[in-house]
Amino acid sequence: MTSQPPPIILYDYWRSSASYRVRLALNLLGLPYERVAVNLLTGDQHGADNRARNPQGLVPTLQIDGLTLTQSLAIIEYLNDKKGGLLPQDAVGRARVRALSYAIAMEIAPICNLSVRNHIGKLSTLNSASEDWVRHYMIKGLNAVETMLDHPATGLYCHGDSVSMADLNLVPQIYNYERAGLDLASLPRIAAIMQRLRALPEVAAAHPDRVKP
Repeated sequence: MTSQPPPIILYDYWRSSASYRVRLALNLLGLPYERVAVNLLTGDQHGADNRARNPQGLVPTLQIDGLTLTQSLAIIEYLNDKKGGLLPQDAVGRARVRALSYAIAMEIAPICNLSVRNHIGKLSTLNSASEDWVRHYMIKGLNAVETMLDHPATGLYCHGDSVSMADLNLVPQIYNYERAGLDLASLPRIAAIMQRLRALPEVAAAHPDRVKP
């Protein structure tokens, strides 16, 4: 009798952009998983249990294949190596998808995340300072991504006509962008790609409103 492999477990927070990326990847690859909530608002990420899984005290953490993986882009690359489909097969295409992904995940998301916003709020005497900070850097960063998408390799999605790691980064960032009260009128390429992505059931199923407590 063949034993069943252990379930895939995702430790995440429903509104975390990094967690959202991994939910998208798992859904698109058809990998069933169980979610375990780590509440960032109550500080669960700093607890001993989460730090044992994730020494940075962050989310997400993915338990899969007997491994404990952290950092969303590293997780997505592992899932691509396991099943394929999230990165192009050619070196030039992979470099472009990574560049688009890093432009969002490394240049926009970190300076707009919850811990940074809270710190800015503590340093400023203005109640609106952290929100102004977020809007400034999201507008600046996404304007650059919009320009990067003015490229022959852009298709129905960020790269070609299939969903890639770049799209997995774009979706959560646009969720945050719209939560900040901003619209996509000045970002027509991004808006068109997002319309197509939102029509995919796997993408819809990963939305924070679908997984919130």
